[in-house]
Amino acid sequence: MRSHLTVGAMLASVATVAANAGCAADSLNNWYCSAVDSIAYTNFGSSGTYQEVTSINGGSCTQGEKAYGGPLAPLNGEVSWHFRGPLVLKQFAVYTLGSEEKKRNIKPSLHERRHGHAHLHKRKEKRAVGDIVTATIDGQVVTWVNEWAGGAAPTPAAEVEDGGKSGNSKAYKAASSAPASDDRKPAAPINAGKGKWGRQAYYNAQAGTADGLTFLNHFGGDKSGVFDYDLGNSLSYASKDALSGCASPEVLEDKMIPDNVEVILMSDKKCNGDCGAVRPGTVAYHGFEGESKLFLLELSMPLTGKKGWNEDMPAAWILNAAIPRTLQYGKPECSCWKTGCGEFDVLEILDSGNTRAKSTLHGNISGGDSYYFNRPTDGLIKVAVVFNALTSSAHIKILDDDVEFGPTVDATNVSKFCEKSAKNSIFTLGS
Repeated sequence: MRSHLTVGAMLASVATVAANAGCAADSLNNWYCSAVDSIAYTNFGSSGTYQEVTSINGGSCTQGEKAYGGPLAPLNGEVSWHFRGPLVLKQFAVYTLGSEEKKRNIKPSLHERRHGHAHLHKRKEKRAVGDIVTATIDGQVVTWVNEWAGGAAPTPAAEVEDGGKSGNSKAYKAASSAPASDDRKPAAPINAGKGKWGRQAYYNAQAGTADGLTFLNHFGGDKSGVFDYDLGNSLSYASKDALSGCASPEVLEDKMIPDNVEVILMSDKKCNGDCGAVRPGTVAYHGFEGESKLFLLELSMPLTGKKGWNEDMPAAWILNAAIPRTLQYGKPECSCWKTGCGEFDVLEILDSGNTRAKSTLHGNISGGDSYYFNRPTDGLIKVAVVFNALTSSAHIKILDDDVEFGPTVDATNVSKFCEKSAKNSIFTLGS
């Protein structure tokens, strides 16, 4: 049901209230509020369909409808991790609920697409002062703390849907949500299951070792993978400096990933006809699976001062693993991305030299947060990313420096990763 106010009037009202809440748009019309140390996405899971790539023949692809559902759908299946420089990745670990650490042979170190929709939902309940209000208007989403006590002003709520990384382009308008108030009653512990979360993969840059994962990049045709003029470069094994392809898996060296260079992490399990459609000749691996997943990262995002295409714009994000196995950049019919199969931006710098890292979910139900993380320019930070199927939520949290990436993580500690903090933002999806 649409409000009697015009869209323009509502946008003006939204902008005014957001400004009163301390949020503002920059020169690129990206909204920013204030820095937080954790962001929670609630009501994460959804059900629906997207167009899955079913075959790739030469330069053409076919798609078919794929249904999905569940508390973390569509990212409840296999996912890949992507890192764009300038970025230093010191540690990376993957855990799943109710599992033990997987023992493997350690690998030594030798070897601008945009879309959106316009819709408004008018809430029936009355908003109180201090409540969180979200509006999506002509594809623009802003969320603010309600400071208005009465009258007939609308209080719409909806979600954002936006573009991704065609050609590595990552510019969009993200939403804003209000951080949790410090004066609220302590919340009950988050349910993160019982027992242990077992480590399935681990990388340690200083030791030069990787266990349970594979480093890839987009240099298909350079010693591994394929290249053609219809689809461009496929995935390839990444060289240890990430600047070229190589013939077999290598371990990323303990150096900064350069500006506008992307490294992809997947499991060490090769696809063997069990990954769905993959591009012929590509390097194809399974992603990180598990309904509930925990990722621990240690990284920094140094400033380089560069101003070229995607330079000094580091990012760390998650994709449905089917996307890079078919075609991450290029013809939209050769990827499920545009139809909503899932992308989760964890830490993303939207323009060169910016020191504010945003987070956004892209999919059929999407949303983003205008509260941001401080970019770790001068030192390393540790980060937890929790996909919790028990609560249909995803959490990003900056951790204390003493957190260890051990063989197992107790469920009580994972619960703490999901707890509210003094500088916490909560974004409710699809409301």
